Amino acid sequence: MQFQFTTLAIEGLILVEPKVYTDNRGYFLETYNHAAFTAAGISDLFVQDNESYSTAGVIRGLHYQRPPNAQAKLVRVVQGSIWDVAVDLREDSPTKGKWVGIELSAENKRQLYLPDWCAHGFYVQSETALVLYKVSKEYSPENEGGIAWDDPELAIDWPSKNPGLSARDQKWHSFSKAVQHFK
Repeated sequence: MQFQFTTLAIEGLILVEPKVYTDNRGYFLETYNHAAFTAAGISDLFVQDNESYSTAGVIRGLHYQRPPNAQAKLVRVVQGSIWDVAVDLREDSPTKGKWVGIELSAENKRQLYLPDWCAHGFYVQSETALVLYKVSKEYSPENEGGIAWDDPELAIDWPSKNPGLSARDQKWHSFSKAVQHFK
């Protein structure tokens, strides 16, 4: 088996751990295999790849795309380390407003699959981090949404209480406004 798939505390969030082949030359691994992912319940067709480079102490997020352009994501880190966070935005979910945080790094080579009903953000733990992610829908500016990183209703336990934020990420609204889009 090339991958180990583990369902996390929010059903639908899946930790993907690839089999890594190492020898004196370095290593090799598959990062995606449609048949293996489909067999594990991840059947999204990924249509766009994104790359994000960030410096230490930065939070990017919490971002999402509203339906009909909601995006499932497959996130991995190729340089550095992040603390990756997913939030359940479904209005009728028993885990509505719950979040999961997990370390993804170049060293551990883990990936996180987020269904299209999740908000996503991450905190850069290393000096810099290069994050790659696949998405199931193309970016749609008119359907962009976000939640304040420090929303008290979510009470996410971020590694820093004073992160670096973009001007856009400083202006996002509350969780209660976000879930209205995911009924």
